[in-house]
Amino acid sequence: MIITLMGVTGSGKTTVGLLLAKRLDWEFSDADDFHSAANKDKMHHGIPLTDADRIPWLAAIHDYLALAASERRSIVLGCSALKQSYRERLFHGLDARLVYLKGSYELIDRRLQQRKGHFADDQILAAQFADLQEPTDAVVVDISGEPAQIVDEICSRLNLPATA
Repeated sequence: MIITLMGVTGSGKTTVGLLLAKRLDWEFSDADDFHSAANKDKMHHGIPLTDADRIPWLAAIHDYLALAASERRSIVLGCSALKQSYRERLFHGLDARLVYLKGSYELIDRRLQQRKGHFADDQILAAQFADLQEPTDAVVVDISGEPAQIVDEICSRLNLPATA
């Protein structure tokens, strides 16, 4: 099974994803790891990525997920997946569950200001909120709670075991 936690930067995809994967005893993968060096350089300089920048990135993630599915590996993926077209590319032909980690701009901005050593800043956050197309086919989870509570909510909503 593939569960993708989507949302803008700072929404908790990695924090919640790691906790969820640990609870389920599944693999966790961070979509940021699939970016090219050029994309990472742009982001580190506060330059938002274009759709053209994202096409090879989305293809690499899809290939990884397709391989995992063919090997019957269960994956929790943290991926922004901001636009419907991105999600269509990512999950084409795959059985994946989408969880939208939803929070206000103000909450996420506060979280980003507390982060150390991460590339995301106000410009990236504003660009991601501008690009965000909220999904209509996802489990929507409010991110104002603690990470463990968010994991509990995801497990409950997806009928997954509360403990591994």
